[in-house]
Amino acid sequence: MFTKLSLKNEVDDLLERFRMFHEGRGGTTLAKLRENYDLLVLKVVALLQDKDSALARDISTSREALWNLLQDPVKFKTL
Repeated sequence: MFTKLSLKNEVDDLLERFRMFHEGRGGTTLAKLRENYDLLVLKVVALLQDKDSALARDISTSREALWNLLQDPVKFKTL
């Protein structure tokens, strides 16, 4: 349970950093957000690999599509 809560907090934090980036606040770069995103996706895939390999594979396959939604300010607003 602790892992799920920790992971949820990491996702929420990353989404907030994207929100601030798209609003021109926060002092981060798209490259730094990409680095944080990649690390989080790797963490999620690693956690799922043994318990739900199909979901881990789907997330890994969707990595670029998800990134495109997050990095595009217009698409991000629809999330």
